[in-house]
Amino acid sequence: MPDQLGFAIVGCGMIARFHVQALRAIPAARVAALVSRSNESAAKLIADTGLGAVPVFHSVEEAVRAPGVDAVVITTPSGAHREPALVAAAAGKHVVVEKPLEITGPRCQDVIDACARANVQLCTIFPSRFADSSQALKAAVDAGKFGRVTLGETTCKWWRSQAYYDEGGWKGTQALDGGGAMMNQAIHNVDLLLWIMGDATHVSGFTATLAHERIEVEDTAVAAIRFKSGALGVIQATTSVHPGYPKTIAVHGDRGSAVIEQEDVLRWDFTPPTEDDAKVKERFAAKVGVSGGAADPKAISFEGHRRQLADFVDAVRANRPPAVDGREGKKAVDLICALYESARAGRAVAL
Repeated sequence: MPDQLGFAIVGCGMIARFHVQALRAIPAARVAALVSRSNESAAKLIADTGLGAVPVFHSVEEAVRAPGVDAVVITTPSGAHREPALVAAAAGKHVVVEKPLEITGPRCQDVIDACARANVQLCTIFPSRFADSSQALKAAVDAGKFGRVTLGETTCKWWRSQAYYDEGGWKGTQALDGGGAMMNQAIHNVDLLLWIMGDATHVSGFTATLAHERIEVEDTAVAAIRFKSGALGVIQATTSVHPGYPKTIAVHGDRGSAVIEQEDVLRWDFTPPTEDDAKVKERFAAKVGVSGGAADPKAISFEGHRRQLADFVDAVRANRPPAVDGREGKKAVDLICALYESARAGRAVAL
C-alpha cells in the first residue's frame, strides 16, 4: 500500500472544499484527482483551496483508471451519489460518500451491496459523531450514567434564504435533494440521535413548506420517535427559522440529563455527581464561537471531516470497517424516509 492513500473527489461544489482541506491535513492521504463536468468549477476549487497541480477528469470512469487513485470521495448532489459509487466500487476503489449516503433506502442498499461485492471499504460522512462533546455524550450513555434513558431530543433550527434555493440547480428538488430541512440539514442530528439512543422502531411526523417558494421539499419538519429501548424522542428541523440557531442534542434519563448546543455542554447533571462530571463541564464550557452552519452553510470547520477521513484511511490500512460505514449511514435515511411517509399518510410508520 502506498505511503499516502490517493483520493479522487467527485464533484467540485462547496462541500468538496472541506474534503480538500481535511485530506491535506492528513499525512497519510492526498488529493490525487478531481472529477467535474465543469472545468471552471474545478479551477475555482483548486484556486480557493490552493490545491496546486492535480489532474481533472470529466467522468468517474476516467478517474478510477488514473494512476494513484485508491479511493473516491463523492460530493455530488444527494440524489446523484449511487451511480459514481457503483462505478468506483466496480473498479475496486474504496468509497467515501457525503451525507446522505443516498436519498432512499433501496439506493443506499445498492451502494452498500456494491462495495461488499467488491470487498472495498465504504464510509458515510457524519462528522458530528467525531466532535469531542458528542463522543463524551455517547460514552456517558454507554456507561449507564443516565440510568434508564427516557427521552432524546435534537433541534436543527436553521435559516436559509430564498436565494440559497434559487442559486443551485438541485437544491430544493425532490429528485436530487431527496427532501428538505430534514434530509439535507438535520440528517446530522438524526444520525447523532440514532447513534446515541439506539435504533428506532416507529416515527410519526409532520412536514410543511412555510418560508420559501419554488421548492419541492419541506423547510419545516417535526417528528416523534419510539426507540427499541422504549425511550421516546423528538426532532425539530428547519431552514425557516430566522436568523438561525446552533443545533442541539439532549439526552434525559431517571439519573441524569445532558444538553449540548453545537459543541458546548449547556447541562451535564447526574446523580450522584462525580469529579469526572465537573471536568466535562469545565472542558466544554467555553463557547466555540461558530454558527455551525445555522445561517451560513460555509460556516463550519473541516475538523470533523479531518477526523472522520483519518479514521477511514486507518480503516483501509487495517482492513477494518470505518467508524461510520454504509449500514450506519443508511439508518438516518431510513428514519427520514419513514418520517416523510408518516407525514403523507397521517399516521405513525414502523421501521
